[in-house]
Order: sequence, then C-alpha cells, then structure tokens
Amino acid sequence: MAKAFKDIETVDSWSWEPNNQRIVFQSNAPKILEETVKNLRHLGIEPVVSEKSLPVDGMSCAACSSSVESMLNAQQGVLDASVNLAQNTVKVKWVPENIGLPAMKKAIQSVGYDLIIDEKESSDEAMEEARRKKSIQTRKRLIWAGILAFPVFLTGMFFMNLPYANYIMWALTTPVLFVFGRHFFINAFKQARHGAANMDTLVALSTGMAYLFSSFNTLFPEVWTSQGLEAHVYFEAAAVIIVFIMLGKWLEERAKEGTSSAIRKLMGLQPRKVFKLTDDGSWKETDIHLVEKGDILRVKPGSKIPVDGEVTDGSSFVDESTVTGESMPVEKSSGAKVFTGTVNQSGSFSIKAEKVGGDTVLAQIIKTVQDAQATKAPVQRMVDKVASIFVPAVMATALLTFIVWMTFGGTEYLTQALLATVSVLVIACPCALGLATPTAIMVGVGKGANKGILIKDATSLEKAHKTNAVILDKTGTITVGKPEVTNLEIISQKHSQQQIEGMLHAVESHSEHPLAGAIVQHLEKSESIEKYQIDHFQNLSGNGVRAEISDTKILIGNEELMFQHNINLSESLTAKMKAWQNEAKTVILMAIDKEIVAILAIADKIKDSSGDAISRLQKQGIEVYMLTGDNRETAKAVADATGIKNFKAQVMPNEKAAFVKELQQQGKIVAMVGDGINDSEALALADLSIAMGKGADVAMDVAAMTITSSDLMKIPQAMRLSDKTVKTIKQNLFWAFFYNVVAIPVAAGVLFPISGFLLNPMIAGAAMAFSSVSVVSNSLRLKRAKI
Repeated sequence: MAKAFKDIETVDSWSWEPNNQRIVFQSNAPKILEETVKNLRHLGIEPVVSEKSLPVDGMSCAACSSSVESMLNAQQGVLDASVNLAQNTVKVKWVPENIGLPAMKKAIQSVGYDLIIDEKESSDEAMEEARRKKSIQTRKRLIWAGILAFPVFLTGMFFMNLPYANYIMWALTTPVLFVFGRHFFINAFKQARHGAANMDTLVALSTGMAYLFSSFNTLFPEVWTSQGLEAHVYFEAAAVIIVFIMLGKWLEERAKEGTSSAIRKLMGLQPRKVFKLTDDGSWKETDIHLVEKGDILRVKPGSKIPVDGEVTDGSSFVDESTVTGESMPVEKSSGAKVFTGTVNQSGSFSIKAEKVGGDTVLAQIIKTVQDAQATKAPVQRMVDKVASIFVPAVMATALLTFIVWMTFGGTEYLTQALLATVSVLVIACPCALGLATPTAIMVGVGKGANKGILIKDATSLEKAHKTNAVILDKTGTITVGKPEVTNLEIISQKHSQQQIEGMLHAVESHSEHPLAGAIVQHLEKSESIEKYQIDHFQNLSGNGVRAEISDTKILIGNEELMFQHNINLSESLTAKMKAWQNEAKTVILMAIDKEIVAILAIADKIKDSSGDAISRLQKQGIEVYMLTGDNRETAKAVADATGIKNFKAQVMPNEKAAFVKELQQQGKIVAMVGDGINDSEALALADLSIAMGKGADVAMDVAAMTITSSDLMKIPQAMRLSDKTVKTIKQNLFWAFFYNVVAIPVAAGVLFPISGFLLNPMIAGAAMAFSSVSVVSNSLRLKRAKI
C-alpha cells in the first residue's frame, strides 16, 4: 500500500483502516485524489468509484456547460465531470467515500443550475421526464410572453402617438421580462455571484439596459426634450428580444429531441409486459422488471422478444435487424439463442431467460451508444476553450462599442450607443458553438447504432475518416469462419453412395477435428445414409484418420496419407484436387481397401458482402491488407476472389501487431478489423480498432467500434459515416464562428459610417435565436444521409 503514496510528496499522512476497508490520507494539493486512484489501480487495487450520467436543468449555452464542468471538477471527491450540452447531461465519476450526489447538486445549484438525482426512477426516465417538463414550461412561458409582447411591438412600431403609449408598453413589457423571462435574470445573478457569465448574462444585460433606459425616459422625458432631443423608448425591443430567444430555445429543444431519437428507438424495443410460466403451469402476464434469470416466457407472433434467452420449444423466424443490422429473418428452433428487442415474425415459442435487465445485448448496445454520445470529440476541447472566454469577450466588446459610440456618435450619441450595445449583447451566440459538435456526434452515433455499427466514443468516430489503411483478418472477417463441405463426389464402382456416405459419417463422428465436424453436419442433412459400427479407430495426426468396419479398411485424409499407404491417384483426380485447392478449399480423400472411393472439398466460405466491401474501401482511397494464419495458397485464393492486392499468410497473432506498427511507421493511419480474441494485440495497437461481433459478442472491450453482425459492408459504411459526421461538425463550427465573427461587428455598427445602417436589436435577437436552431437542424441532416 505504501507504494501508492511514496512518490506523492504532497500527501502529509496516510493510514489503512482494515475494518472499514478504506484508506485515509491528508493533503492540501489539488487533484490529489485522482493521482491516488491512478496509483492504486497501477498496483492492482481497485478503489470504489461511481459513474453516472445525470440530467442538468438550466443550461443554455457553451458557457453554461463550462461553468457546470468547472464547478463539479472543483469538488473534492469528483474525479471527472463532462457535460453534453446537446443532451443537457453531465457524466460524473466520483469517489462515494468523499462526496455524494446531494453535495454535487448543492454545488450546481449555487451557480444557477440544477442536478436531477431522482433515485425513485431510472436515470433515463428522469432525464426524459425533465426534458418533457422543461419543454411544456418553456412553451407556456413563450405563449404568454408572445401574447403580451405583440401589442408592445405594434405600439412601438406603428402607434407611438397613442395617448399613454409609453405607459401601456411599460406595463406589458414588465411581466414579459420579470415574470415569463425571469429565469434569464435569476440565472445571470447567480452567475455574477460567482464571477461567471453565460448567455443568460448577455440577455439580462441587453434587455435590462433597454428596459431601464426606456423606463427612465417614460418617467422623465423632459431630460431630453429640454435639450431639443426626443425621449426614445425601447420597450418593444426588450419584449421582442425575450420572445425571440425563448422561441429559439423552444425550437432548439424540439430539434435536439431528434438527435436522441435513435436511443429512444432502442429503448422502446423492450416490451413492458411479458407472459411468464407460473408454478401451476399457467401463463400469466407480468411486468418485464419482475422477470428473473431462469424464468420461462412465451413469445407470440408479431411480438418483441423481452429478454436474452434460449428457445425451449416451438419455432419461428425472427427479425434480428435491430441488433445485427441484417434484414434477413433468422430461423429459430429449440436450443437457438434469441436477443432482446428482436421481433418474432410468425410462429410462437417459449424461451428460458438467460440475461435480463442491464445484462442483455440490447442493454449493452444502449449503454455503448449513450456513453459514446456523452463523450467529447478532440475538436470539442478547442471549442470549450473558446466558449470559456466567449461571453466575457462579448461583454468587453459591448462596453467598447458603447464607449466608441459615446465618443463619436454625434447628437444621437446615447441612443445609438444603447442600440449598438444591446445589439452586440443580443446577437452573440455561444449556444451555436456549444451545440456544433455534440449534436453531430449524437446523430452520427445513433445512426451507426441503427445500422449495426456500435461506436464507443467520439474520438474513434472522428478518427475513422482519416484512416487510409485497413487490415482485415481472414477467418471470421472476410470468410464466414466456419468450415463447410462445398463438394462431395463419389467415384467408386463397387460401393453405393449410401454405403460410402454411411461409412464416412461413422468414421468422422469419432474424430474431434473441426473439418470432421463439418463433414458430419453435411452428411446429417441426408436421410438415406446407412448406419455402421466402427471396430477400430486411429487418429493420424496431421494427415487424417484410419478405421475398420467389419474387416473393411478405411482411410480418410490428405494426399500425403494416400501416398504413405501406396494408393495412387489418377491424373484427373490430381487435376481436380489442384483446381479445388486453387479455390482456397481443403481437399480430403476417402479410400476403402486401398481404392479411392470419394473426394471432398471443405472451405471456409467467403462472405457474400466481402468482395463488394473491399472494393468500396479501395474506392474510398483506403489500402486493404489481409493477414491470415493459413497457408499461402489459401490466402492467395481468398485475396484473388475479393480483389485484395496486399496479403500475408502464415502470420502469428504477435506478427499481426508488428505489421500494424510497420504500417504506422510508414505514416499510415491504420484500422484493424478482427474478431477481438486472437487479434486483440493488433486491435489495441491500431489507430482504429474494429471488432466483428456475432450477436452476444457486441460488447468487445478492446475495440473502439463493434460491428454487431458479420457483414463486412459495415466497415466502409462506418468510414463513410465518420466522414459525413466530421464534415457536419466542421460545417457547424464554421457557421457558428462565422456567424459570431460577422454578426458582432455588424451589431456594433461598423457599417454605419459607410451606409448609415444600424442593426435593430429585435432583428439581432431573432438572428441569435435561430443561429443555434440552424446548427441543430444541420446535424439532423445526418439522419437522412446515405452511407
């Protein structure tokens, strides 16, 4: 234990409490807890660390997310906090011994936000409920604010000469700002107490300045009229700005719901009610949460399978596209595995529950997607830095604008200074910056999940489009990964086909070789094979097997085995063997009493999609390499059949990792595609690791991406998805930066000396409101993109 603290000079003292199973130490150094946890893990000691995504209420822009992150990360006991503005959530890792959720909630509330920690329902349900309530609340405020602001706008723009017009506008504007828009001012005040600022600060400052100036001019117009100037009021600007920004936030929330539609779709795949076999033998409808491992459930035609399990009786065809992405229904009968969320199409069957709740394949997929959507892409770190100084920079710009206008504005100096300052504060949009990356990531990850492509984090999604070299394992990746008999020819004149197949089945049934299993499985499809009893059986390692059936001597194996027993092969038979071997097939010969009676070919079939997938990768400018432990002839045949130009045969697992390094040293960005087991070292070293999953293998820890089916076409689709997602992020960031870079100077009045144009604050408010909506809408285009 002492090793964990020996290199940490800032630890004053420490002790181990075995009864409490905890370490107590004292230190005043910041982030000492993270260093200690890291050291303990390095020693093989796993401290108790909790991790959870929680909804945050009140965030409206990138500055808000920065404020929430910094406040949580400053708490003693919090190891890491990362905000996803698109989801309005924060993912927190903390040491429960040092801090709890209530303390975090209190810290967040102190800066004007709220952490939702309702433990009575699941985090996901709490999140959805919080979003629903917020949407309803925003809409109500918007409607009432709009009803009051509309007459203010009409009066201010067209009926300024009405008696008591200023007082009417004042009376209607006051509730718009301080009742229906009070959250802007409350949040701004809380931010100011901590020396921080966000979008609410900009809105409160701009509308508050316009309101106070207009109120003063309404009460004391003679201050200006005595100087021959008009006492302008801007109640309509303040009211309409509030309405436009509330409308923009409501539309933004509605649009953001679309970015998480994929996760809601996945969550909706599990039925809430199931039919369970009771102790008295009857079927009873029960809640899904009451199902336990080992329960027998009934699945009716057209219904969704509620848990992962094994078919106990009955048969049907099941649509597994929700898990694998493959649309072809799969036949299920007794003993077959079924997965949560897949759809039973025709017959009914019973299943024994093997995995329930969070252990199911669907739950693993949902968790993978949620975790990926909550991560930050590398480019987001740069955006976060910009966002942290954005609002203070805008406030400084607004102050400078006011000073410049007051100095050079002429007779209408104060009016113009106020208009320009309000416009600068209103038009600046930190929201667009904050939403640019996470909304695109959410849609991209969700689209991938719907296509059977599980992406673990935003970094891998962003990195995939840079890949220019892909290494494919042969077995199970390019090929099916399961040997099958492709050819069987009977060439005997003395024995019937039924006899030969019967003897072949009897002998191979005694062998444990994988090829023997393929032969037995192939022959069992025939109903007319004869049954034989084996008298003697011997395994001839590396060459085949020898057996006797009623004094009949049988040899089954390769060409070398036949030569060892002086059995000659005809020229036509030799030519056929060579032709099959050139097709990447393993040839097996069968001899009875030193006469060749049958020839078989066994192959690991190339997947139907492999050739097209490899061709598509090459068209995308990606070099494709194949590595295999098979012999060169088999490797060459597979490479020729699929169009692969670069391949290496007889490669050991550690040599695959060395080849990854070799390509990386050549400056290539390497993606490794394998089954995640014997390829694990190469997968770990690759710039992008992609595991080919099969149903329950969807949660491979080593890979950054997992293909939930065996379809190799998903690889180029993943690359294409990455390319489109990164392009969307760049578009979003360009427009977010471009908007602010252009809009703020225009609002400040740079065009006024040239054209006399000065931006109306109401127009500025509308532009700001819809800038973030446009960013989210652009991200939503990814949902319709073809990959």
